[in-house]
Amino acid sequence: MIQLYDVDLKLLRVFEAIVRCGGFSAAQAALNVGQSTISEQMTQLEARLGVKLCQRGRSGFRLTEQGVAIHEATQRLLSAVEAFCMDADVLKQHISGTLNLGSIDTTITDPDSPLPATTQRFVARGHDVHLNVYVGTPSELEERVLDGRLHLAIGHFPFRVPGLHYRTLYQEVLGLYCGRHHPLYLSKAAGEALQQQIAASRLVARGFMQQNDMELVGASKAAATVDNIEAAAILIISGAYLGFLPRHFAARWVESGEMRELLPERLRPLAAFDAITRRGLAPPPILQAFLDDLAGNTQT
Repeated sequence: MIQLYDVDLKLLRVFEAIVRCGGFSAAQAALNVGQSTISEQMTQLEARLGVKLCQRGRSGFRLTEQGVAIHEATQRLLSAVEAFCMDADVLKQHISGTLNLGSIDTTITDPDSPLPATTQRFVARGHDVHLNVYVGTPSELEERVLDGRLHLAIGHFPFRVPGLHYRTLYQEVLGLYCGRHHPLYLSKAAGEALQQQIAASRLVARGFMQQNDMELVGASKAAATVDNIEAAAILIISGAYLGFLPRHFAARWVESGEMRELLPERLRPLAAFDAITRRGLAPPPILQAFLDDLAGNTQT
């Protein structure tokens, strides 16, 4: 019994194209190769099968009796291969179940976030999927991915946790802000003078980035601590505190005059955003499908 390999399928496709086109010369355009290459491939196929498939020469091209039978068998084989590929694609594309996603807060105004476009693309494929979305702090998201309550989470994770895989997606730009009732809102100070006034002010820091926030402004300690960006914005708008916010999130209040960005030429740190999944396990199909769509919507 003849054993078929990938090379045999390739040669059979060449044979099918020759018959469909009515000869070696006519098949050159369809196969995008020269006649000598086609002739060599047919010789290889006849050697593999052990039969003469066609007559070619001045009298023209015609199939032998064995060639007719092999051509019919080739059509059945290639049709079966195509049907298999279509069935496999359907099985791959049809995903069902529940997908548990996590995100940090205030990303809704982030134009660089791939999450909205990824979700739209994922759902548009017709998957029979129920989405659960949890918004939490970075540490909460990491904990929930580790224990399996979340399949995937997207956010700023300043520390690497063993057991998690981190895929960098993009970088978010931050700024230092004060509210319009803060003494620095109308300050004309600049450069080092403004830097000193900032360091002497009450600062609200993100709990997961407190040391980093203090080092950026040259302060020794925070006057307030929050675990999410919205809470920081509340304290900043009050006029009692300065603090870092994503620039996309603060833009609405800057435009309305409720906030002012301080020292933008010096204090615009970047926060890397990652997608995290549990390490060491092959992702289930529902998660792999989402990761594939996420990769297609990620900035490079």
